[in-house]
Order: sequence, then structure tokens, then C-alpha cells
Amino acid sequence: MLVTPRRNNLNRIVILNPKGGCGKSTLVTNLAACYAEDGPTPAIMDYDPQGSTMAWLDRRAGDLPPIHGIAAYKKSMQATRSWQLRVPNETTNLLIDSPASISHDDLRELTRDSTSILVPVLPSAMDIHAASRCIADLLLVAKVDRRDRKLAVVANRTRKNTKSFGKLMRFLDSLGIPIIAVLRDSQNFVHAAERGMGVCEMPPSRFRQDIDEIRKIKRWLDAWPERRGETSSSTSVNEKPTLGRSLLRRAQFGSACRFALNLGVHLQVHVSAADHDDGRLARGFDFAG
Repeated sequence: MLVTPRRNNLNRIVILNPKGGCGKSTLVTNLAACYAEDGPTPAIMDYDPQGSTMAWLDRRAGDLPPIHGIAAYKKSMQATRSWQLRVPNETTNLLIDSPASISHDDLRELTRDSTSILVPVLPSAMDIHAASRCIADLLLVAKVDRRDRKLAVVANRTRKNTKSFGKLMRFLDSLGIPIIAVLRDSQNFVHAAERGMGVCEMPPSRFRQDIDEIRKIKRWLDAWPERRGETSSSTSVNEKPTLGRSLLRRAQFGSACRFALNLGVHLQVHVSAADHDDGRLARGFDFAG
């Protein structure tokens, strides 16, 4: 099972999408570089066996602002797991690069005490389908409550004024989850990554548009204490919260169908007799453009 450190003052940012190649590592490295530039030293925890973010750190020059790297995908018999995953005391921002495939148990563990969860989505039918399943699992399996306002979507590698971009934005708009940035399909991210840098560390004259979008994401992430405070004050301790129409209640078939429509997918719900008796739904998603 995946294990992550917990500390009250730690901004735990999880970048999550089970589909490979959607830009998780690009998002992690660029945000880490942005946090490093502003200080204090951030940390990256890389659970992806490909080790892309650790390789990026290896390319990073010594005169750039430091970033602490934790190769969480590696396991050693020479030290305890908690020691391997230790985060420096001065670090207040931890970015977690999740693996391409993740079990339900690991999904719950990875997101349980997160302050923010970002889901990068590419403008293709396959990626929209994968994102719909990812978000459904976050709400259903990991029990992420939309009212906590810690879940957001980033549109990645987009080209405006294209049909695929329009389709992606319509899908994202249907979720009722904030779209906090739209990253364009730009070689600027590639050039920065080759040097172990983020776009925030590149010449502003050439990278301004991309820098602005990364900064926009960081501003949303930095507001996590305010978002948490607003959520706490909006729900009375003694009052049982009522779920909105768009939130899926676990064992209610009608709510599940409404949720599927909000995602822009056709949902086929397979309920065995045992699942029905236990109040569980076994879900399968079929995306239809």
C-alpha cells in the first residue's frame, strides 16, 4: 500500500490520473520549480515506477533553487518505509506524482489527508473517458467531498479553436469541479524539462503565457487553508449535510445515473445480488462522444 507522511502544516498536493501520458510529471515538476523559486524548499514524492520526476531532478543544475526528491517507487530493506519517505521539516509544500495505475486501497491512502488534488486531462476521447473514471473513483471510492473544494482539473496540452479543445471544455464544464488552468500544447515545457527546470525559471519574454498558467495553479493551491476554513464554517457541526443533486450517494441507482450524466458519459451499472444486499455498486463506464 502507498504510504505518505502527514503533518498539520504540510500542503500535500496530489497529482492524479491513472492514465499514463496525461502530463502528471510535467505538472509536478513545473509546480515544484515555481515553489522552489518562491521558497521554502519544496519536496517531490515520486510514486511512478518510471521515475520521470527523479530523472528531471538529476538534470537540475546545482545553482538553481533546491528541490528535495523522494523516490517513493523504490523500496529498501536497509531502512523503514517511514524513514525512506521522510520530508524535511522546513518543507511546507509536498507534490506527489502518482503512478499510472493505482488500486482502490492506494487511492484512498494517497488522497486521505491531501490538501489539494489535481487531475490533468488531455483533449482526446480516450483521455476524457479515463478522466471520468478517475473523478468517479475519487468521489465514490476515495470519498472526496466536492464541498471540501480540494479537487480541481487542469486542461493540458490544449490547442484553442480546435474541436477537441471545445469537446474537452464542455466535458470539464459539466463536472461541477473547478477548471483552474488551461495549459497549451507548447514546446516550452519540453525545453524547460530537458534542462531540469520549470517554465517559471525560463526567460519571461518567451515563456510568459505558460508561466502565468502555472502561477495561476499555484495561487489556487496556496489558498488551501482558506478553502478548508470556508468549508468548515459553511457546515454546522450538529447539522447533517445534505447531498446535492450532482453528488452520488453510494447505493442509490438514480443518483448514480444523474452523476454519470454530469460526467458526460453513459454509465452501465452492474449490480450483483451480493452487491445490492451490501449496498455496494459495481460500476463500469462506457464513454460515448
